[in-house]
Amino acid sequence: MEDTFSNLATYGYIGLFLYSLGGGFVALVGAGVLSYMGKMDIEASIAVAFVANALGDVMLFYMARYQKSMMMEGIRKHRRKLALSHIMMKKYGSWIILIQKYVYGIKTLIPIAIGLTKYDFKKFSILNVGSSAIWALSVGFGSYYSGAPLMKVAELIGEKPWIAPVVLVVFGGSLWLYMEKATKKKK
Repeated sequence: MEDTFSNLATYGYIGLFLYSLGGGFVALVGAGVLSYMGKMDIEASIAVAFVANALGDVMLFYMARYQKSMMMEGIRKHRRKLALSHIMMKKYGSWIILIQKYVYGIKTLIPIAIGLTKYDFKKFSILNVGSSAIWALSVGFGSYYSGAPLMKVAELIGEKPWIAPVVLVVFGGSLWLYMEKATKKKK
């Protein structure tokens, strides 16, 4: 077990950076708990997640804006979800840039949807950096200060390993059902 923590302390920041390019919620929560345990540094973890998250969304926006044909090939199957993202943009305005940081399932689609519109790149970048900072600080410090309860949950899952797949299936199924309902063609 100590060897695992040693590897996480050594390679954890690299993994956190790579995972945060496309989201990073789970990795930042893990880094917060490891920081609570003294295996990682919470300030460094938050900084790494912040930079990667902001960079990842700017790259998605840029690719959607300037490599439209390549992006459209990749998201062809997700056209209805992309349309839902456009509807959410109209409904929530610029707040969607912050909201999408916390909502699994639309995290990568919102920057792409915004990039496909005429939204100003500079405005998006500024709002994205601010939103990434709020996200990294709230999730990072939230998981750090919730380290003890989160460790108890991890111990419970260690004792009863069947809980994790059940939770994942329920969460994944709920998300799938929501996306199916939200993107269903209206007659």
